Amino acid sequence: MQSTFKHHEKKYLVTQEQYGLLESALHPHMGADKYGSHWVQNLYFDTENWDVIRTSIEKPLYKEKMRLRCYGVPDSTSHVFLELKKKYNGIVYKRRIALPAEAANGLKAAMTTETSQIGRELNFYLNATKVEKKMFLAYRRIALSGKENSYLRITFDSDIHYRPDSFDFAKPGEGQYIVPNCAIMEIKTPTSFPLWLVKILSEFKIYGTSFSKYAMCFTDYLYPHAKRREVERIAGLSHKRYDRRV
Repeated sequence: MQSTFKHHEKKYLVTQEQYGLLESALHPHMGADKYGSHWVQNLYFDTENWDVIRTSIEKPLYKEKMRLRCYGVPDSTSHVFLELKKKYNGIVYKRRIALPAEAANGLKAAMTTETSQIGRELNFYLNATKVEKKMFLAYRRIALSGKENSYLRITFDSDIHYRPDSFDFAKPGEGQYIVPNCAIMEIKTPTSFPLWLVKILSEFKIYGTSFSKYAMCFTDYLYPHAKRREVERIAGLSHKRYDRRV
């Protein structure tokens, strides 16, 4: 299991029409992973006053946040991943460890037995920042990797839901639904984009933007009308197409 990551990460908000064009254009260069369309579930940790995400929204040179991540719907044999995600000067670093799925209910107790270097780092963050479970966030993901360069990854996340009051990994589709008619595309690579990818993005007029899913959900939770206007501005959606559902 890979426990450390370092890459450049660029995000885009693409419409359904743009996604259809990208799907065909990327096919010669990228292949889907073995999981197909699957749920990615995240439990974000923050302070009582949401200090972590408030700081992140201010776009400092360095920022970090902790989350507990699950792929699919866990059972008794599944694992969850406790991650510390750091971003410095545009480069993303991740440190993570795998834990039994039941550890999600008693995380700090489960972490007391962690003696690895990464485990000690995660324990230090948990204790030093006084964070607690604050936001559940789930979405359906389709992941692609480069046929010639497997380190190049492109993911499409849609059907995004969040909940600030229930953290059960058994119910990924419950909660407030946001960003309809769009997918969040993320391009992750340790090096620069290949020329063919730059040409595809330019041809379909797909431009990068700066946001995080956690920030989007946090803002939607506190200021739903402001988030609606922001999504419309980025994706060029009309009020008629923005259909909020629970």
